[in-house]
Amino acid sequence: MARFLLTRLGLALVTLFLLSVIVFCMAQVLPGNVGRAILGPFASQETVDALNESLGVNRPLVTQYADWIGSFVTGDLGQSLSFRRPVATLVGDALVNSLKLAAVAFALVVPLGILGGVIAALRYGKSTDRAITIVGTSLTTVPEFVSGIVLIVVVGLWLDLLPIGATAPSGSGPLTQLKHLILPAIPLVFVLFGYIARMARAGMIEALDSDYTRTAVLKGLSQREVVRRHVLRNALLPTITVVATQTGYLIGGLFVVELLFNYNGIGRLILQAAQQKDFPLLQSGVLVIGVFYMAATLLADLAYSLLNPRIRYATAE
Repeated sequence: MARFLLTRLGLALVTLFLLSVIVFCMAQVLPGNVGRAILGPFASQETVDALNESLGVNRPLVTQYADWIGSFVTGDLGQSLSFRRPVATLVGDALVNSLKLAAVAFALVVPLGILGGVIAALRYGKSTDRAITIVGTSLTTVPEFVSGIVLIVVVGLWLDLLPIGATAPSGSGPLTQLKHLILPAIPLVFVLFGYIARMARAGMIEALDSDYTRTAVLKGLSQREVVRRHVLRNALLPTITVVATQTGYLIGGLFVVELLFNYNGIGRLILQAAQQKDFPLLQSGVLVIGVFYMAATLLADLAYSLLNPRIRYATAE
């Protein structure tokens, strides 16, 4: 197990290094001028050049990358060029907001997706199976901004059941914050439900058709015991991977929902940083999301290996 974890951790570190290089290079090719974006269109070119020189954006790219990644590793994310505030504070506040929204969506979609997939598999080939499959696939194809607008109009304005703004008033309690986050979380549930349900369904169908399931049935165990003790443990292995891969999306890919519901999350912050060529904020924000994504993937690998020890043994050999 130790060798398995060290291998996965090493791969995660290599992936993060490659991600940092890609993010840094992509930030450099964004159109626009940093000094001009900060000072505005009416500033003189001499002033813009002086600001760029003071910010260090005219230095060689290798030097800029080495300084940035070295500071990032030590926990110093630098100063935001556009907000004139520490990047760590901006990213931290936005990340907390995104984690709250992701947690609400996660708590809704994972149980619903797994339950839908299990029911569909147990009713394989019947109307219930077809209904869950068609609904899940259809919801997956609906963009968040479409379902979000429909929810705002119908649920928020016509029925007035939930607030249309994701940001709760200052000093609000957990229940009030949860009430504000439910409506923005629903479009995310729509998008992810189909993926999770389909994987859970496929895993269940394969497990139900396996030899160990037939052996358990021949022993006289009830269907509930067979599903609970033998089928679910193996059927949910692919679902764990899908859930882990969607974690990065739930944390950093929510800028459409955050813009639609006026929510100050990490996705919206990264979009603003890209528009203003705020290199320290953009690079650090994306890399922080990468760290969370790698951590989620590592936890998924750990859970996968605990449920199926053959995985870690094969990797260790």
